[in-house]
Amino acid sequence: MFELCQRAADWMQGYEGKWLIAGGWAIDLHIGEVTREHHDIEVAVFREDQRELQRLFQGWTVKVAKEKELVEWDLMEHLAQPLHEIHVNHEEDHLEILLNERKGRYWQFRRNHDITYPLSHMHLRSEQGFPYLNPEIVLLYKAKATSDKDEADFQNVFPFLNERQKEWLKQALIQCYPQHRWLEQLLY
Repeated sequence: MFELCQRAADWMQGYEGKWLIAGGWAIDLHIGEVTREHHDIEVAVFREDQRELQRLFQGWTVKVAKEKELVEWDLMEHLAQPLHEIHVNHEEDHLEILLNERKGRYWQFRRNHDITYPLSHMHLRSEQGFPYLNPEIVLLYKAKATSDKDEADFQNVFPFLNERQKEWLKQALIQCYPQHRWLEQLLY
């Protein structure tokens, strides 16, 4: 059921920084079942730990998204903001890595650094033992340009969010996307 998550965990084995499965897979891990088809898998890491990526993925094809184009990444180059999306490939294997920001003991939303989340609350693990990004953070990223699959993710995970998670997402959406349609459900 979560074979691609297991493969991602295998690929990240030996990574010494914090890593978390992100995107739609994080939503499904939180729910505990696969709710839709997934075409890829994303892993979130902190920007400051990117040197670990350089070590881990030597021998893979590594590209970074620059201005909506994937270009070769010189593994010795430090990726600064706004660059945040890395694609690694080896034979049939593909992994998308998303660089996340952190300041002290807090994760920071890269689109608005005033929105933070305590790192002490970023330790979710699935029943299978996979670390995954908190669903409320995943949903905040999906809120920028909500697609049908993002809407499905929100509707599927909403009953599995506790009140603290719903409140954090509500406040973050009010700050970033005050007209977002998810607020209607979060306000009641």
